[in-house]
Amino acid sequence: MRYSKLISSMTAAYGAFALAKPRHLADGIEAPALQAPAYDRMAYTYAGRDLSISGVALASGNPSVVTAMMVLRILGDLSDAAILATGTHDSKVQGKVLGVTLGWAALNTAALVADRRALRSA
Repeated sequence: MRYSKLISSMTAAYGAFALAKPRHLADGIEAPALQAPAYDRMAYTYAGRDLSISGVALASGNPSVVTAMMVLRILGDLSDAAILATGTHDSKVQGKVLGVTLGWAALNTAALVADRRALRSA
């Protein structure tokens, strides 16, 4: 599960970043100043989710557990896409949000597929 663990470590790094600089989310989606504190709280929830899911994936030697964590991560990315993209009517911001969230979902999916293929070949 080499690729899944690599992606999990990258996701954990994002989680730590979200804790350290929660305003990145509001800044990234160009939220109005009055909405920024709500996006900060959302960033904290992303941090908690990403650190916990990644921590379990990194700590586990069980491919089924790592797979489950990757599926949770992918579903989280897809829900982030839906929630964040509908939070703005600016098509440029929507494109950026969808690019990042769906890009992470695709990256997680590719890592999981590669790891599952390697397990079947072993």
